[in-house]
Amino acid sequence: MDQATHHQLMYEANRKSVGATYLLWFFLGFLGAHRFYAGRTGSGIAQLVLCFSVIGWIVLLPWLLADLFLIPGIIRDHNMQTIEELRGPPPESDRLEDPQTPTDRRRAEMLEDLRQTGYSRFGKRRTHY
Repeated sequence: MDQATHHQLMYEANRKSVGATYLLWFFLGFLGAHRFYAGRTGSGIAQLVLCFSVIGWIVLLPWLLADLFLIPGIIRDHNMQTIEELRGPPPESDRLEDPQTPTDRRRAEMLEDLRQTGYSRFGKRRTHY
């Protein structure tokens, strides 16, 4: 089996379904089951805890209604993250390890400097490591 077929099979095995998420939301949404399914464990635990108190239901009901509209985006983000994990690091040919021109060398130096200082390409400081 070639690498592309292997990646496709792994993606199909790990991708999440919007329909299954809506079913979980409809039947077990108050327990946060749809959040657990989508890989959002932290918010799933929060919904699970909120469902055990009367005051928690005041927060939980609007949250569940918001989830009705957020589910497609959550699942799309999860599936895109799965693709990125399967893709792995870029091949060696895409990296600027041995720049040929002075411009390429300068660009590589600048990128390395930005990586070392912790800045992303959008100008914000990275908060995750």
